[in-house]
Amino acid sequence: MVASTLHAAAALLWGHSGAGGSDWDWFINLSASDYPLVTQDDLIHVFSKLPRDLNFIDHTSNIGWKEFQRAKPVIIDPGLYMKKKADVFWIPQRRSVPTAFKLFTGSAWMALSRSLVEYSIWGWDNLPRTVLMYYSNFISSPEGYFHTVVCNAEEFKNTTVNHDLHYISWDNPPKQHPHYLTMDDLDRMIASDAPFARKFHADEPVLDRIDAELLSRTTGATPARSSGTPASFSLAVAPCGCSGSSRRSCRRRSSTRGSASDGMLLLMPELPAV
Repeated sequence: MVASTLHAAAALLWGHSGAGGSDWDWFINLSASDYPLVTQDDLIHVFSKLPRDLNFIDHTSNIGWKEFQRAKPVIIDPGLYMKKKADVFWIPQRRSVPTAFKLFTGSAWMALSRSLVEYSIWGWDNLPRTVLMYYSNFISSPEGYFHTVVCNAEEFKNTTVNHDLHYISWDNPPKQHPHYLTMDDLDRMIASDAPFARKFHADEPVLDRIDAELLSRTTGATPARSSGTPASFSLAVAPCGCSGSSRRSCRRRSSTRGSASDGMLLLMPELPAV
C-alpha cells in the first residue's frame, strides 16, 4: 500500500499524462469507500487560505499494543515482489524497536504537502529510505510510514495537523476495521465538520442524502460548486513534538479569519452565498 501511494505521488510530481501535471499543493489519499461531505469548491477555498507546508496526518508516538504485534514481529510480504497478491508469512525471530528513529502511528488517510511528498520520494537525506526499508516488514505500514517520516524529519515535524480530515465510526476500543456508515450516522457526520467520511457500501442510501443536502448534487454529476451554505470544519494544530501534550500549548499558528478556542483552530471561513 505504501509503495502504491509513493508511486501515485511520484506520477503527480513528474506530471505523467492524466496525473494532473505539476500544479498542485497537497496530496490527498482516498479509497473507494470514502465520500466527500463538502464540495470541491469549498475544500479548495479552505486550502487556498492555509500555509502550503501543513500536513494533515493523525499521529501519535504512543504505539501501545502495536509495539508487540507490529513493530517487533518480522514478516515477509510477497506482494512486494510477486505479480499476484499473496498472504504475508511470519519469521520466528523478533526484532527490537528502532533507535535510529522514533516510531509514530495513526490513520492511513492523510493530506500531505507537496514539499513532504517531494522529500519522501527524492529524500535529500537518508531518512525516508531507511524508514521505508523498516516498514517493508511491518503489518499495516500505511498506518506508520508517513507518520514516522514527518515526525522524525527536523524540517517537517512542526508542520503537522493532528487530524485525517475524515469522519470514521469506530468501536470503543477500536477494532481492526471501522463501521460502515448508514443513514443513522448522517447527523454525526454533519456535526463532525469533517470534509470526508468513510466507510460506505457502494449502494448505501445515505450517499443520496449527502448528495442532495450537503453537495447539492444531481444524479451522475460531480460535486463542484459551492451550495451557498456556509461550510466549516475545525482542526487541532499539533506539531509532532507535542504528541501527548496539551493541544492548547502546542498550537502553532492561527487563521486570520478563523477562531480558536480550547486548542481548536477553525480553518474554513464562512463562504458567501453563490
